[in-house]
Amino acid sequence: MTAALSLTDGRLLARLAAGAVRARLAGDRLVVRLPQDSALHADGASFVTLERAGTLRGCVGTLEPARPLHRDVVRNALRAMNDPRLPPVTGDDWPLLDVKVSVLGRPVRVPTRSREELLTALVPGEHGLILTDGRRRATFLPSVWSKLPEPELFLSALLRKGGWPPDRWPPEVTAWCYGATEFHDRPPRTPLGPDS
Repeated sequence: MTAALSLTDGRLLARLAAGAVRARLAGDRLVVRLPQDSALHADGASFVTLERAGTLRGCVGTLEPARPLHRDVVRNALRAMNDPRLPPVTGDDWPLLDVKVSVLGRPVRVPTRSREELLTALVPGEHGLILTDGRRRATFLPSVWSKLPEPELFLSALLRKGGWPPDRWPPEVTAWCYGATEFHDRPPRTPLGPDS
């Protein structure tokens, strides 16, 4: 998705992600109705992050546009409920579940031959970062800067996440930066009852 989303579109995406989670937990069918001319029909890339009281419950996404943005968000919300790194999201999580949708801009290659060059190119709080060597790939969303505010820590943690040594620059790795716009659907929520 190249054009910026309106706040209304972004809120709709966040509600859509939360609705997908709720429908799955309640065993309901999700019905999506969007205006024909909605920007959400354009292909886009997104991440959906689920947190309960500040604790990560799932984060899954796509880095390149592959399907209409509204479908990408629903798909990633459902996949985030079963993030393989964490226990599955349950109905007990629902009342305190914070649902965040990050709509990604297109990644741009960062020409870099060294760790120092990459650290200089990074803009804390603004850049998401993808590292890849053709076999492995790892990314941090721009929101991760709130937990790792120093570029050195940010890069070391991402290298570690990708399975590379955190303290040196692997020459086979390429770097890509991207921006993201975040939208939230925040708790509290009505607990799911037996008839939900």
